[in-house]
Amino acid sequence: MPKLSSVKVLIFSACLSWTTTATADVVVDWNAIAGQAVANAGPARPGPSGLIDWAMVQLAVHDALQAYQHHYESYGAPIANASGSPVAAVAKAARDVLYGVGLTIVSINPLVTVDDRYNAYLAANALLPTNPGTFVGQQAAANILNLRVGNTGAVPPGAEQFLGGTGPGDWRPTTFNAGQPVPMIAAYLGKLLTFTLQEAGQFRGNPPPHLASGKYADDYNEVKSLGSLTGSDRTPEQTDTALFFADNALQYWNRCMRLLPDTLFADSGDRGRMFALVEVAMADSLITSWESKRHWNFWRPQTAVQLGDSDGNPRTVGDPSWLPFIATPNYPDYTSGANNLGGAATTMLGNFFGTDKMTFTMTSNFVHPSGLLPKNPRVYERFSDAEKDIVDARILEGIHFRFADEVARRQGKQVANWAFSHFLRPIN
Repeated sequence: MPKLSSVKVLIFSACLSWTTTATADVVVDWNAIAGQAVANAGPARPGPSGLIDWAMVQLAVHDALQAYQHHYESYGAPIANASGSPVAAVAKAARDVLYGVGLTIVSINPLVTVDDRYNAYLAANALLPTNPGTFVGQQAAANILNLRVGNTGAVPPGAEQFLGGTGPGDWRPTTFNAGQPVPMIAAYLGKLLTFTLQEAGQFRGNPPPHLASGKYADDYNEVKSLGSLTGSDRTPEQTDTALFFADNALQYWNRCMRLLPDTLFADSGDRGRMFALVEVAMADSLITSWESKRHWNFWRPQTAVQLGDSDGNPRTVGDPSWLPFIATPNYPDYTSGANNLGGAATTMLGNFFGTDKMTFTMTSNFVHPSGLLPKNPRVYERFSDAEKDIVDARILEGIHFRFADEVARRQGKQVANWAFSHFLRPIN
């Protein structure tokens, strides 16, 4: 199937105007639109929960394309007798999933909705809303939405308000509102239906090191030294790594995939499968991480260092005034969400391309409260090199112990290998 090109379009109305950027592929275009909808969800998608919805979009896009191609297994029920435009099918599949999960806004100021983008996209590609491809996309989206009823990124009714514990090693909130502790962000994620795994705890792994152990002391002293807001031992290069990967992991991995050159893909179906595989691997690794966080309930470095004199380990000297280089996210340490996602993304990309060796570009949009910015972009020669930097970054930021990063990376790799071997496989 040939690549499905999009064109640049400028839409004017009485109140607003915007431009849809020209790219080489409809899959890339709608991945970017989905990313904007996730980014503008606000409190409706706390923490990284929007990744669940993004994965649903990419599965619907994949299934819509495979209704025409039949090269790879679909995730939902196969769609027979596909006709019309695959471009219309992809746009409609993505649009319907976004509306189905309640993500309808891609820009706040000016206000631009997903439907605005959808209608502009069809017009830019000389397609009518009645094109038969839209019915293919509609069915692909409905199949995915039906499979995930009650298991989107949205906060479910009666969601747990988890406040952790108060003993040595117990996580407790690092965020407060009017002096009151804010419960763990998106505690419900660890209880969601997985996309590919048998259960959320399939790759839970071993407990974190005992507080009295040498391993705990080593990792405690490392993050205390390298991850502090002031007086740290970070080199300028390490500070830049910390800044770069303090950005939203959902967004920087999708930006990375959108920057991969057309020459790596046979067609849009090939590219759609890559996005779907990486997205579901990251989504399941997120669920895995949150299941581990809630199960082990291990404290963050910020709490651990401030209360270091109460942990029973003579090698961990406390500092009640210690703060991390970036603000501590309000959920437990073990295991690291960013490293679960990083291990899943890099491993799945290596599986997809059949090699770890690949030149690729990553960008970061993070701005430190002090005004510090990371150097952009970063160009890597191996997927595993980025994976290693993310392990170090979370220590350099002062928000994770090394053991939480390394175990998370292993979990993400296990999730990706499982998903790749069981889902969206070549039909023949």
